[in-house]
Amino acid sequence: MSDLNFEAMPNKLVNYATLDGIAVIELASDAAGAALTEANDRSPNTYTHGMMSDLDDAIIKARFDDDVSCIVLTGNGSSFFSAGASIQMLNSVSPGFKYNFCLHANETLSRLEQTSKLVVCAINGHAVGGGLEIAMAADIRIARKNSGKVGLPEINLGVLAGTGGTARLTRLIGKAKALEMMVTGELMSFEDAHAHNLINHIWEGDAADFRQDILDWCGQFTLPNKATKAVGNIKRSCQTGPEIPFEYHLALERELQAALFNSSDAKEGIAAYVEKRVANFTGQ
Repeated sequence: MSDLNFEAMPNKLVNYATLDGIAVIELASDAAGAALTEANDRSPNTYTHGMMSDLDDAIIKARFDDDVSCIVLTGNGSSFFSAGASIQMLNSVSPGFKYNFCLHANETLSRLEQTSKLVVCAINGHAVGGGLEIAMAADIRIARKNSGKVGLPEINLGVLAGTGGTARLTRLIGKAKALEMMVTGELMSFEDAHAHNLINHIWEGDAADFRQDILDWCGQFTLPNKATKAVGNIKRSCQTGPEIPFEYHLALERELQAALFNSSDAKEGIAAYVEKRVANFTGQ
């Protein structure tokens, strides 16, 4: 497996590494949402405000790194991507703190979603509650076969999925199924999630092989293999366009295309096609 030299973010709840144009952001915590003190293959990677702050820092770090073309978001261990927000934390803080906790999570996940670099979520285990909310802010979701389920069971706590869950799930799988899933608290198998377009792919393999396969697959989105400006503009059109009237989406698409036509990579891509050679993109 490729060596990832992780560095811990300030609260030691998120690990960060880069390799060959890919930034890997790993959630890592115990059931209380505290930093891991030893290796734990079953770490639930529950999140607190501290983890969300670390995630925010990691997203910004990847965003500003010109050498990073693709971001991989995953969880520590082999059992959980993330079990969601720490219930112990929620039980000990004020309603005002909970509100601001949700607000900051909204801002963090929007930052992830709005980052021009492709974000791939490697779901290495269960992604439930806030864990699924984080995963839904990624562009592409790939799950490890037979490693877990997905769902938003907040109804069982008397609350809703309040860090983007109701909004994103509805947009991803449609109102009727999303509402049913959330009011029943149903957990969905990866296969059912794939059938409802919540998960893009399901891959076999143990945790180490899965992570290596993710890195290998994401290599196609790095330089010189892909025109990274084009990837970013495709993402912008797909993220923003559906929220505005169709004719405005077409206008946005034209402006994004015009910017690409003026790029060096578009000239290289078109020339390479005509000359029957592999394009060598530079991100310019």
